[in-house]
Order: sequence, then structure tokens, then C-alpha cells
Amino acid sequence: MTNNGFILSSAPNFRDLGGHRTAGGGTVRHGMLYRSDALHTISEPDLPVYNGLGIRQLIDLRTAHERESLPDITPEGAAYTAISVQDPTAAGANFSQALLDRERARAMFADGAAERFMFDVYRELVTDEAALTGYRDLVELAAKGPTALVFHCSAGKDRTGWGAALLLTLLGVDRATVIADYLASNERQENTDKWMRRLSEHSGLAWEEVAPMTRVRAEYLRASFSHIDEVYGSFDGYVSDGLGLSSATVDALRARMVG
Repeated sequence: MTNNGFILSSAPNFRDLGGHRTAGGGTVRHGMLYRSDALHTISEPDLPVYNGLGIRQLIDLRTAHERESLPDITPEGAAYTAISVQDPTAAGANFSQALLDRERARAMFADGAAERFMFDVYRELVTDEAALTGYRDLVELAAKGPTALVFHCSAGKDRTGWGAALLLTLLGVDRATVIADYLASNERQENTDKWMRRLSEHSGLAWEEVAPMTRVRAEYLRASFSHIDEVYGSFDGYVSDGLGLSSATVDALRARMVG
């Protein structure tokens, strides 16, 4: 694991994807790829560290509504790019709004439905057209540079979690390590828990009914990989036929990110 300690206390799920070993015997370079939760929360004391990381690209995976409601603090010298990976009309893109409507929230999330909802989201992240376009763009920007690059959503665990799993797998990191990196988000949800508990109260649902949406589970990520095999035949098929990534782009990503 390379996720010990918080880089930014005001964005607890901000972390470096570097340090993982790859199948070719290399190591993912430190200080090149960062993943994060919300970046509108960066505190004044954290700004010197945030601005000093050499970030040149910030990729925002949130919906237009999220971006407009809570605009990012962009690091000095970084280009900002918005890449939505969810259709704005999809349930997964609007779950927080659904929790504000008690009747809708109960229909969508009560009595174990929240867990089913999460599995559906993870399947959509590898098949929905918006997701395929968005994650292709993320990989191409990471491959082309400049770096360092940070990509994020709101909690930094689902949309960002799949983005990290995709990038690390492309770089040759083994599945067990990819899952371990993904699960590290569970110890970094302090900010998310605050607004999810408020939404839970508005919804009239018990915290236990909402809880499946507040943490990551290995089964969620495995559902994405399994769905890839069902739809595309293999991860390589997903990369070439689903995402439409060229071998030259994948090679460029590895050349930039692995040492």
C-alpha cells in the first residue's frame, strides 16, 4: 500500500497513485497521478502543499450540477477540465437530489435497494456512453500530459475509484493491488459522511439503509470487471472496443507513468 497518511487534511481522499509495482517490473512513478475527493474543500493551511505538488491538470469527473454548486479550487498553474462520466439523467448522477425527496428516496434506496443501486452504478461506469467517452478522455489526457494530474469526483470513491482502477490496470498493476487501493477510500470519508448524514436525515431513511452508498466494497469493483468480461470479452476488449483507446495511447501512458 502507498496510501499512508493524508496529503491534504481538508481533502482526506486526496492521494498519490505512485509506488505500485507493475507486471513489467517497473513502479508507478510518484507525484504524477493523484486521485481525490471534492476539491472545493481545500483549506487555507493546505493551499501551500496543494499548490506545491506541481499539478498541471485537474480533471473534474462530477456532473454539471455538482460543478456549478461547488466549484473546484484549482491549483496554481493547472489547467481545469470537466469530464462527466455519467449521463446527467442517470439515477447514479442524481442520487443526492433523490435523497431530498422522501418518497423517491424510499423507492430507490430503502429495504436493501441502495446496495442494488450501487451495483447498477458500477456496471454503468463501464458501459454507459457518457462513461466510455469520459474515461477515454481521462486516459488520453493522462497519457498526453502535462503531469502531474489530479482527477476527482465528490467522495473520490466511485467515479474516481473506477478511474483509478482503470489507470492502474492499464499500467500493469495486479488486480489485488488495484482493489486494495480502491478500498483505501473507506478510511477517508470524513467529509463525505457529513453531507451524507444530512441527506439521510432529509430522506427519512435510517443511516443503515443509506450506508451502502457511503463506502466502497470489493464486490462493487469486481462487478465492473465482471461486467466488462460479459460485455467486451476481456479487459483488453473493453479498452480497445469500449473505450476506443489505441495501443499508442496505452504505450504513451506507461512510458509517462512507469519508471
